Parts: sequence; C-alpha cells; structure tokens
Amino acid sequence: MTHPRLSRKDPAAPLGIVHLGPGAFFRAFNAVYTADAMARDGGDWGICAVSLRSPDARDQLDPQGGVYTAVSLGPDGPVPRVISSVSEVLVAPEDPAAVLARMTAPATKIVSLTITEKGYCHNPATGRLRLDHPDILHDLANPAHPRSAPGFLVEALDRRRQAGTAPFTVLSCDNLPSNGPLARGVVLDFARARDAALADWIADTVRFPATMVDRITPATTPEDIERLTALTGYHDPACVWHEPFRQWVIEDDFTDTARPGWDAGGAHFVRDVSAFETMKLRCLNGTHSALAYLGYLAGYETVSDTVSDPAFAALCQKLWRDEILPTVPQPEGEDLPAYTAALLTRYRNPSIRHRTWQIAMDGSQKLPQRILGPVAENLAADRPVPGLALVVAAWMRYVGGVDEAGQPIDVRDPLAGHLRAVSDGVDDPAAKVAALLAVDQVFDPALAADPGFSGAVRLAYERLCDNGAAACVRDYVA
Repeated sequence: MTHPRLSRKDPAAPLGIVHLGPGAFFRAFNAVYTADAMARDGGDWGICAVSLRSPDARDQLDPQGGVYTAVSLGPDGPVPRVISSVSEVLVAPEDPAAVLARMTAPATKIVSLTITEKGYCHNPATGRLRLDHPDILHDLANPAHPRSAPGFLVEALDRRRQAGTAPFTVLSCDNLPSNGPLARGVVLDFARARDAALADWIADTVRFPATMVDRITPATTPEDIERLTALTGYHDPACVWHEPFRQWVIEDDFTDTARPGWDAGGAHFVRDVSAFETMKLRCLNGTHSALAYLGYLAGYETVSDTVSDPAFAALCQKLWRDEILPTVPQPEGEDLPAYTAALLTRYRNPSIRHRTWQIAMDGSQKLPQRILGPVAENLAADRPVPGLALVVAAWMRYVGGVDEAGQPIDVRDPLAGHLRAVSDGVDDPAAKVAALLAVDQVFDPALAADPGFSGAVRLAYERLCDNGAAACVRDYVA
C-alpha cells in the first residue's frame, strides 16, 4: 500500500533565521522551539536550513514543503507533532551564492549553527582556527565560494558591512564549552587572515551568545519511518525521534535584541550560560562518551542496553560523584545530584535507541571538552582520575579499529586514519598509549606529560587489553 507523503498545509513563514546544519538534532530542537515561539507570538522567524555538505536534508524536506514530524518518545508511547518552522532548505556546495544571499538579506537576524565540533575547523586542544585546514585554505583563496561555516559567516558579514546592513547574531548551538566565544574566536581568526579592518568590525559589532542545548536525539532509522507511517498514515522520511526532555539556556545578547520568543517552549534567557554548559557537557556528554566507548567494547548497542547492566549504571554514578561533579560550578537554581539522577533515568528509557556507535563518532573533537577538561581540573586539585582515565583508554582502544572479539570497528572521526596509523605503529600497549597521548590535536602536551594522567591511562589500557571493558567497569565500581 502506498501512503501519501506529508505536505505543508499553510504558507511558509517569512525568513528571519538561517541555520547551518539541518540534521536530526536541529529538527528535534531548534526548529521545535522556533515553532513554539511563532505559535505564541507570530513573527517572521521562518528558517532557511542550509546543509554544508550533503543534499539529504533538502531531498527529504523539499517534497514536503519543509514540514516534518518530530516524535516524542515518552513512557506512554510515541507522540508525533508536525513542525512547520523550516521555510526553505539549501545545499551550500550546489549554490553557495544562494546561501550567501540569504545570509546577507536584511531580514536575516540570526545565523544559528549545529555543525558538530568538526564544523568549526578548529584545534580542539587549543580552540583556535586551523588555518591549515583544507576548507579554510580554500575559503581564504575563494571568499565568494566558501565551503566552511567560518568562511560563510565571514563573507556574509563582510557583505553586510559593505552594504551598511546591521550584522546578524551568530548563535552556536553545538555541544562545546563556551560555544559562543569559540564561534567568535574562529570567525575572528578567519577574518584576520583576510582583512584586519573586517576583523575589527566583527569584534566591535557582532554578537556571539553562548548556549547550552540538551535533548537526546537518536539517528532516524528506516524502521522509525515505517513506524511513523503506521502511526499516522502518511510517509515522512524527514521525521526525527527524540526524548520528551529538552533544555535550552541562552545568553541574552542579540543584535538589536532581535530574537524569537523561544521561552514559549521553555528556553531560559540568562546573563551567563557557562555553569549550565559545563554541567551538561561534563555530566551528560561526559558519561555518554564513557558509555559509548566502554559500552561498545563490551558489546552493547545502545545507551539503554548499556545502563541496564548494573555495573555500567554504577559507572555513571561513581564518575559523577567522584570525578565529574567536583569540577562542575553550581548553576543558578540547579540541584546537581537531582540533575544526575534524572540523567540516569533518561539513559534508561528503552524507547530511545541511542546507539553507542553513534555517540562514539568524532571522539577526537569531543574528548577535550567532555573528559580532558575535568581530568585537568582534578589533577590540579590532587584528585585521582581512575574512571576518566579508563574512558580515555577505552577511546584509545576504540580508535585502534578492532573490538574485543577481533572484529573491525567502523570508526567515524576526522582523525580516524591518523589515529589508526599511530595505534598500529607500535605493538606494546604502553607504547600505544604514549603515541596516542602525543597527538596534540587531542591532548594538550602539558596534560599528556602529567605522570598522574599518563600512568592512569596506561594502566587502564593494559587492563582493557587483558580483561576487557566489562571487567574493567566492574573493577572500577567495586
């Protein structure tokens, strides 16, 4: 039986936002909050969603007029909702001029980003733009035909400057510490490499508010699409599935105060996001990475499968208590023990099939923020880090590309080839650890040289090789 395709019923909202990175998280998060804001307040906040790489989002959304279904996976079963805040979808490699035209249009007040860590073309260990990155080299030589997010942002801002148009706000919504300052830093690094006067103008006039975002959003599977069809009677290949929980904390610093009323969906506008983002990056994302690498090596497919093992649930609890929460500043109004208890409840939701393999992607970009930051702070306070060292060792085992059963691992990481070559270049486990710690795109040399850290990682790696991940987790929580 052929089912009708989901389609837009009402006219698309006039554009006010350009969003770079229209993946599943954007559709489950930013676009939903924007739909809530327009439902309450109206306003010209339609989104032009721009893919910097693949045409998949455009191919899924265009035939539906930009609408799609966001499905909340609660304890009482799935709850679908049609989201209509996406008014247009563009594919940057196919028509960069069209993307720049949207970004330079006076109606565009915000350019938001969910481009993942690697989209910033930066060195995760330092936060600085990689001027040797192939896309950055291309964009500096071809400013009118950019490939990277920094390239698009700087070219569009330069065109607005020359036209006398007020700048847009740059709103990073990626899981990175101080994501607003980071976005500002890479944009300014790129602009300085082009034109000092342009860099000064951006520094003086452009706003880069920081944000903290949180909603677990597994990758959509063909089975999910079929399940939605059975539930609704229509076909929607652009659908996303997500947990009911969501949290968005936003630094209230926008050009000319122009922003949607995202508080309609529960967003919090605050003066300082830093404590909230540290809480989320270390408590949620840090233990997510721990479950991803150790859980994958132990043979678990999803987070809920992993924490159904009492030892892995205890792993999260002990990491929070002993090695993570001591490094987390108190966010205003948050109860940190209650927050972590709620995280474990979210992890246990069997309706959320969040694959350990998916979370393990791009670990070289994630490890510095999620794991190495708390490691460094603990060591500075003379606190041991056996659990976090075990997570680092599990990442090293994972990027070696072979699991505990001798089967290949499909490692998805911008440094995957380099990390595999480093790992394969030596045979002895201690030598592998030393070689991987020397990868300065991931590890700050001062941290890598700390004997308390390197020794703990070496010991954990050797035990992983000898005993396996599940046994190491049981030993840690014993």
